[in-house]
Amino acid sequence: MSRPIVCIVGRPNVGKSTLFNKLAGRRIAITEDVPGVTRDRIYAEGEWLGRFFTIIDTGGLEPEKDDIVMQNIKKQAEMAIETADAILFVVDGLEGLTTTDKEIAEILRKSGRNVILVANKIDNRKVPDELYELYELGLGQPMAVSAEQSLGLGDLLDEVVKYFPEDSDTEKNNESIRVAFIGRPNAGKSSLINYILGEERVIVTDIPGTTRDSIDSYFEHSGNKYIFVDTAGLRRKRYITEKVERYSVVRTLTAVDRADICVLVVDGTQGVTEQDTKIAGYAHDNGKAIIVAVNKWDVVDKDDKTYLSHEKEIRETLGFINYAPIVFISAKTGKRVDKLLEMINIVNNNYNMRISTGVLNDILNRAILMNQPPSDKGKRAKIYYGTQVSVKPPRFVIFVNIKELMHFSYVRYLENQIRSHFGFAGTPIIFEFREKGE
Repeated sequence: MSRPIVCIVGRPNVGKSTLFNKLAGRRIAITEDVPGVTRDRIYAEGEWLGRFFTIIDTGGLEPEKDDIVMQNIKKQAEMAIETADAILFVVDGLEGLTTTDKEIAEILRKSGRNVILVANKIDNRKVPDELYELYELGLGQPMAVSAEQSLGLGDLLDEVVKYFPEDSDTEKNNESIRVAFIGRPNAGKSSLINYILGEERVIVTDIPGTTRDSIDSYFEHSGNKYIFVDTAGLRRKRYITEKVERYSVVRTLTAVDRADICVLVVDGTQGVTEQDTKIAGYAHDNGKAIIVAVNKWDVVDKDDKTYLSHEKEIRETLGFINYAPIVFISAKTGKRVDKLLEMINIVNNNYNMRISTGVLNDILNRAILMNQPPSDKGKRAKIYYGTQVSVKPPRFVIFVNIKELMHFSYVRYLENQIRSHFGFAGTPIIFEFREKGE
């Protein structure tokens, strides 16, 4: 069974992304009064009266334009339309019909899909005369809504769920592994996701900044469910000029916040950059599991020492995430992409791993015997016991007599002892020290 799909289409600036955000229940798509802000298909989960479904936002369609970005937007929209159970065709209810609206309506009629005509921006009960023009499109009665004011959305969703197939999966799903692909522009994040998905779900061009939104793609492989999130590449601040691109940076950081695992995609021809270090640092500080994927390995000039020298350089530059496994891949040829998927599963297991209190304290006691806790001015730190309190990431509370004596070097020693027994590859380990009574 597949989840019902609801696709939102229309020309630029009719409020598609605002409607998308309202139906998703949170602000995912960038909403800015600039044509062409949404370029890719953006996915989110929606819910109405206990029935869950997938919502797809698409780029604003302008059939008369023929530049490379618009060609890709059209292609993305067509692919979304082909998979949709219900299509929300959004028009500006105050502006009236345009030539572009008529051209899009013609495309939708030919698709043979279930189309609901949505007249947006109707924020009062008085129906404007322009609304009656919409009957010319031959798509039935338009539904008047105001996405901005959340007016009419309940009636709209009542209509939407009528088109869900009877055998579709509308139950809530919390089993998916959420993976954010992060890194600088043109490192190959979108190409990598496209290769894994086996289709061009994300627009790929050589123009830096093509991906502006954080784009969710749902994927299932070998019984595991994933949500892959393609993010806008982070550029240096002085190169971020557009207001929309500044929003994209926020979206990227938000995507990291929502992720379980972050795959840092590094351009193998250039190595780790300052931007790679910053976004990896943000993921690390927020307790995210991390994998480093060195892309474009197929075009790197290699000898018998290249692999080791690149790995050493990455470890030195990204020393603060020395727990992160490194995979050398090529999104273009697919080389070792299967290894990356295997590593995502391994890291996810580590990110959710629990150690029993008894086993943890055996490890701590052996560590103390080999290396006593630090002392200062005649006072020595004593470790009473420890326990794991949570996962994602694994978090340990250690009870001590004087927590100020727990020097960071000894904390690192304890971490290494735990890792020597359980690995925890790809995931940070968080320690919290408490004195008795806290």
